[in-house]
Amino acid sequence: MILKGSQRSGAYQLADHLMNDLDNDHVEIAELRGFIADDLHGALTEVYAISKATECKQYLFSLSLNPPSDHIATNQELIDAADRAEKELGLSDQPRAIVIHEKEGRRHAHCVWSRIDGVELKAVRMSHFKRKLTALTRELYLENDWRLPEGLRTHGGKSPLNFTLAEWQQSKRLGVDPREIKQIFREAWTHSDGLKGLQNALSERGYFLAKGDRRGFVALDVEGNVYALAKWSGVRAKDVKSKLGSPDHLNSVDEMRKDIRSRVSKRLKSFIADVKDKHQRDLEPLQFEKREMVTHQRCERTMLHDSQKERWIAESKTRFDRLNTGLRGFFDRLSGQHKVTIKRNEAEAYQCLLRDRKQQNDLISAQMADRRTLQDRFDVLRLRHKQDRKILARDIAHFIRDTRGLNQVREQDHNRSLEPPMIKRRRNGPDLTP
Repeated sequence: MILKGSQRSGAYQLADHLMNDLDNDHVEIAELRGFIADDLHGALTEVYAISKATECKQYLFSLSLNPPSDHIATNQELIDAADRAEKELGLSDQPRAIVIHEKEGRRHAHCVWSRIDGVELKAVRMSHFKRKLTALTRELYLENDWRLPEGLRTHGGKSPLNFTLAEWQQSKRLGVDPREIKQIFREAWTHSDGLKGLQNALSERGYFLAKGDRRGFVALDVEGNVYALAKWSGVRAKDVKSKLGSPDHLNSVDEMRKDIRSRVSKRLKSFIADVKDKHQRDLEPLQFEKREMVTHQRCERTMLHDSQKERWIAESKTRFDRLNTGLRGFFDRLSGQHKVTIKRNEAEAYQCLLRDRKQQNDLISAQMADRRTLQDRFDVLRLRHKQDRKILARDIAHFIRDTRGLNQVREQDHNRSLEPPMIKRRRNGPDLTP
């Protein structure tokens, strides 16, 4: 599974994020170790309070554990991976919390450790933690015979489709997958040999080059949003300059916005709104089905948890009743019967624990299969929506390009109509009228 970690602060904000059940189908606290509090907010607040006795600013280490999309990880598998990461990072026996999320048919976990050594009152050093996590990720994939991601096949190189948080937030506001946008820019950059080719390639997808205020070359979409060309194409600024030259002859961002707005008619704007509304309506039945499924699955898990808890209490009472008290209990200790009963109770308790875990894993696997089936329908619909956006962007780009050419012809005809008659005759040849 992919392991990504970071040192950080912000205990309360992190707890809010990990306990967010609006963006996740299910949220489960799998473990709280080494804390007095029995809830995540209280536990991470404890770490913050202890850190005030030190000079450490990033008193938490947060790790995300993401199994492959085709593998449903059990709680124990995720905890075991966290144990191995803990050993590699030098965080053994540090207080930690493990939270498991389920979202869009996938199951992953977050583990948060306190970096503060409560005895020495100093922070645990996190030297080379990225390299250690990359090595452990590769080891987990090989051990489980999972297909290695592209990034792990070449000495941990990053995928060209990786994106920053700023890019993700910008694309999320626009309602478009950032990987889709970045792929558009990279393909246009790869398949063009100069400025003109890049302009044509981007305009085919509804993006138009302009001169940025600070970033050199930028691109605008039909709604006026700005994208830095180098960042979204995944290349260096000096490579852009070498291939495209200077952007001084291009329109500025404001000029390009005006140019786009003047050419995108109200009808095309209504087409954009209609497509967005249609996509939203298409998603509503699936969103409703998802909410119903999540509610039902949460009820099933609560019922299983309550029934297992009730059964555990009853079975524990049965085991406790086997231990005699008083004079009979005294003779049991002398004869060794008490010790035999204790061992029997421990063995039964362990078997009951394994039984309960198996029931939980079976329920989770069945629910995840149902959720994945629903997610497949989401993916098919979103792929169709993506094709709709491509077609609409292409049509708008053609409209803008055709309109720009038509306006240039009209402007030339208008300028000629203002020329004096003498210049017209020179342009058109000698005047042969009698």
